[in-house]
Amino acid sequence: MRGALVLCGGRSVRMGRDKAMLPFGWETLLQRVVRIVSPLVSEVLVVAHADQALPTLPDAVRVVHDEVEDQGPLGGLQAGLRQATADALYVTGCDVPFLAPALVELMFDALGDAEIAVADEGGFAHPLAAVYRRSVLPVVEQLLAEDRRRPLFLFNEVETVRVGADSLREADPQLLSLENLNTPEAYQDALALLDDEKSA
Repeated sequence: MRGALVLCGGRSVRMGRDKAMLPFGWETLLQRVVRIVSPLVSEVLVVAHADQALPTLPDAVRVVHDEVEDQGPLGGLQAGLRQATADALYVTGCDVPFLAPALVELMFDALGDAEIAVADEGGFAHPLAAVYRRSVLPVVEQLLAEDRRRPLFLFNEVETVRVGADSLREADPQLLSLENLNTPEAYQDALALLDDEKSA
């Protein structure tokens, strides 16, 4: 069974506003990413921090909370994997409004017998464009206990398939699935691109 984790509990320091609630067309960024991934999987979990306000989400979406805040992607991964029932889950942030469904499918297909399949762009692995088996949870918890929070540590501990840019471009020619919005400038650029798509 396939699932998806959408992480939105970051502090959005560079953006200056909670990215999950940012308007994007007729919905928020979080609502848009949830809408994109929902048809592709059997369960969707949103991982937020405990006091975070969230937009209205479909009834089928489960909201879980970081058990310890400010632990980065591994902390969100831990919280989500503890509550998930799917065998493998695509993990993304809430700030990738142009996530391509074909890329999500590609990452699931690339997993094979490995524990993780991660998008790799020029040697840079994208931990929030990756599929993780639920079975990696004990390793995630051990790394957090050791304060080794970089996702690279996890990739080095378990069998990980890196999906290179050439393969990724077959599913997402412009690699917009890897463009997360971290600053007001990036947000404005994405809104402009959305307007261009509407007028095309």
